[in-house]
Amino acid sequence: QVQVVESGGGLVQAGGSLRLSCAASGRFFSINNMGWDRQAPGKQRELVATTITSGGITNYVNSMKGRFTISRDNAKNTVYLQMNSLKPEDTAVYYCNAKYTVRAGPVFDVYDSWGQGTQVTVSS
Repeated sequence: QVQVVESGGGLVQAGGSLRLSCAASGRFFSINNMGWDRQAPGKQRELVATTITSGGITNYVNSMKGRFTISRDNAKNTVYLQMNSLKPEDTAVYYCNAKYTVRAGPVFDVYDSWGQGTQVTVSS
């Protein structure tokens, strides 16, 4: 089991910045991907950004490219989301996700773990 815990949310004015952090802990063979989703009030959850361990690949939703930056500290099993030039429409609960592999003898299984979310509110 892997637990992920987010931190860094809060209230900020439009144009401001916030940095979210997410730390994964527990028993695992490897962490494959870590990333962020968000869910605004009355809307479906949407992908924000992901980072893939193998190859250091990062992916972003187009509307957030250039404003949001995802980064990873593999030694700490931590992922960050630097959010700049925030807009009121960025207001949402931001959820961290870790996709990880567990090994049991010759068997490898892949699981997902989600955090409880951290609230980001951008005022106009």
